[in-house]
Amino acid sequence: MSDAPATPTPAGFFVRVFAMIYDTLVMLGIWILTVVVLVSIAGDAVVGAWVQSLLFVELFAFFCYFWLKRGQTVGMMAWRLRLVSDETVTLKTVLLRFIGALLGGACVFVGYVWILFDRNQRSWSDIMSHTYVVREPKPPKRS
Repeated sequence: MSDAPATPTPAGFFVRVFAMIYDTLVMLGIWILTVVVLVSIAGDAVVGAWVQSLLFVELFAFFCYFWLKRGQTVGMMAWRLRLVSDETVTLKTVLLRFIGALLGGACVFVGYVWILFDRNQRSWSDIMSHTYVVREPKPPKRS
């Protein structure tokens, strides 16, 4: 039996979808908290482009923070996924990744279905940002 760590493999479509569901639930919680705080402060309904803009900035900040600082979002941590690149992941990298994710989702999720057809299992956001998502091996069992 070898002590060498297993090589990470490209993350497949379904495991990435499950990670996205986790991240969506986390973002919904953040957005609900934001709106509750705003309604509490205003004492009335909060509507308009400024609220939508704030929620959009929160979305970008969430992904930007996790991709830059950890290389994985909450959903990616749960499913042992990691964002990797041949170069250092920068703010430009995560901005391109975020734009690719928005485009991939806006086009009836074709950008994510692309994972099924790409030989390296990359989504549009991976391709645009020159990154890829890998599935980390399970940690060895402790005796």
